[in-house]
Parts: sequence; structure tokens; C-alpha cells
Amino acid sequence: MCDVRCAGSWKLEAGTEGVNVKSYRVAVIAGDGIGREVIPVGIDVIQKAATGSCALEFVEFPWGCEFYRRHRRMMDVDGLETLQGFDAIYLGAIGDPAVPDHVSVWELILPIRQRFDQYVNLRPMRLLPGVRSPLAGRAPADIDMICVRENSEGEYSGVGGRLHAGTQHEVAEQTSVFTRRGVERIAKFGFELASRRPRKLLASATKSNAMQHTMVLWDEALEAVAKEYGSVSWRKYHVDALAARMITDPASLDVIVASNLFGDILTDLGAAVSGSLGVAPGANINPERAYPSMFEPIHGSAPDIAGKGIANPIGAIWAGALMLDHLGATTAHDRMVSAIERVLAEDGPRTPDLGGRATTKEVASAILQTL
Repeated sequence: MCDVRCAGSWKLEAGTEGVNVKSYRVAVIAGDGIGREVIPVGIDVIQKAATGSCALEFVEFPWGCEFYRRHRRMMDVDGLETLQGFDAIYLGAIGDPAVPDHVSVWELILPIRQRFDQYVNLRPMRLLPGVRSPLAGRAPADIDMICVRENSEGEYSGVGGRLHAGTQHEVAEQTSVFTRRGVERIAKFGFELASRRPRKLLASATKSNAMQHTMVLWDEALEAVAKEYGSVSWRKYHVDALAARMITDPASLDVIVASNLFGDILTDLGAAVSGSLGVAPGANINPERAYPSMFEPIHGSAPDIAGKGIANPIGAIWAGALMLDHLGATTAHDRMVSAIERVLAEDGPRTPDLGGRATTKEVASAILQTL
């Protein structure tokens, strides 16, 4: 539930006469490629689901790679200060072949995550009813995982540099930065989540056999935190073995806690075994709510299909549901997820990534109608 920081103002929403609902301001960055296609329909679904629960004001910002080509920066100079005044951020996708990925990521996505201390990257990985997994014979009960990815330090800390560029003596260094505080707080979030789920099961992704400093600290911190959660059964896996287990026995996994890089890779794998990256949502969360959290589908900008109107909107819609849940509108979240499940389970329209021929708008319309 929301605390005072994210509670917003009280406002009477149209259609809810006599009922006080909370009001929230959401910054929208549709971004690039298919982000511009899935975010508008996502907003439509969010607004309908939120009716009676909360009032939402969406404010759009034209930031992204097209903005960069015009201004040589990914967002306004005071973009972070502007975003800090919002209750949440709804992001589509960032990336364009004309702009190097390390520029687009390091000038927009990672600054937001780090400045706003969004140290939890939460990514559900579920096989939804009616969706076929590439793993033969798997049912929804067999694939129901959620990754708690450390999102503010680790391998994506940005520490490093290059020397003697363009010569035979060129040197590049990228340093992973792990702090005990950073590892302990992501571990606590993961154990708390696992303690509330039916199976009370947690897996830690490590590579301490080869990374004798950072990952040994990771293991030690996880073990220390685990002592506070006796009800949770946990085990550490080398990340390569964990990736293999996600393929061979996904039913044995529930909550996964991973570092920035490991979580990034494992969640793409998890989305793939769940049927498509197009259905997978992500939440970049500041649990203390001192700053706005950011919600996005995990797929990229997909320039190969951008503009064709066939991008899967489910990941963006589900990310919007996570946003409502974070803002305290849990019933609206449940309605959205239920609508997604019903459309897929009842053989509703599907985009090409799920084997169908439907458009982005047709899938979103079916979810709206189900709501």
C-alpha cells in the first residue's frame, strides 16, 4: 500500500460521484519503436481498470532516440528533476539502430534507475493460460517464477574506462561494484516476497566459484539474510546451472534473486520459456517510496516490426497492472491480469509472436472488452 509520499491528492473521479478516490500523476515515456504502439493502448486499459479505484493523470514526454537525434541528448537537461515530481513512470521502450545502445541506455534508463534508487527490478515469468511454451508438455503450473533483480549497482555500475583507444595497446575495463548494503536489501526483498508466496522457495544466482570477490560477498550476504526467514527454503545455484534448470525443471523454481547482469539475462530466458518476450512485464521499484518507481514491458524497441501495428501489448498492459498494484490499487491490478488471462485462455486474438495474426489494437481491445 502507498505511504504519504505516493498518496497523491484526493480527487473526485468522473463516474464515481460520492466516492473519494486517490489521484496520481504518471510520467509517460513511450520512447522508441514499438514503445509508441503499446503504451497508448496500455494507458487505455489502465484507465478503464482504475475506474473507481484511483484517478490517473498521464503526462507524456517525447524523450528517446528521436529526441537524441534532434538535441544530442536522450532527455531534457532537467529531466530527472521533472520526473521526481511524479508518482510513477510508465516507459515503453528505448533504442534505435541510429543511436548506439550504450548511449541510449546510459543516458535515460540507467540514470532513472540509479537516481531514483529503483534498486528492485521485479519481473514475473509465468506461462499464462492458453499460451504454448517452447518447452514441450509444460502447463501454467509448471512455469510460475518471479525474478528479484538487483537494479542499482553490480555489473551495471558504470565504473571503468578505456585507454589508448584505437591503438594496438587499447585497454577496456568494466568494474562490478557490489556493496553489502546493496546485496542485503535486495536479498531481504526477495525473502520477504518468497515468504508471502505459497511455495516459500528462493533461488540465489551466483558465480562465486569464479568471481572470488563480488560473488563471495553476494553469497555471504544472502546467507546472513536467510537466517531471518526460517520459513523460506532457499538454495544457491551457479548462474549457468540455474539457467539450465529454468529449461529442464522450471517447476522447481519460484523466487529468483540475482545480480544486475545475471537477472537481466535470466529474465529474458524466463520470458522466452513463458511463450514470448512480448508478454513479460517489469517493475523498477524504490520500495521506500522516496522516489517514483518505473514500469515497463521488458521487450525492446523491436525496430524490425515497429510501425507494423503487430507488437504484443500484453507486456505493457501487465506492467501497467504492476504500477497500479504499487500505487495501492490492488483490485485494479487483479482485474487487468485476470482480463489478460481470460483473453488468452479463451482463444482470443493473438499477435504473431504468439502464433496469431491480430494487431496490437485488436488484442488491447479484447482485453478492454473483457474488463
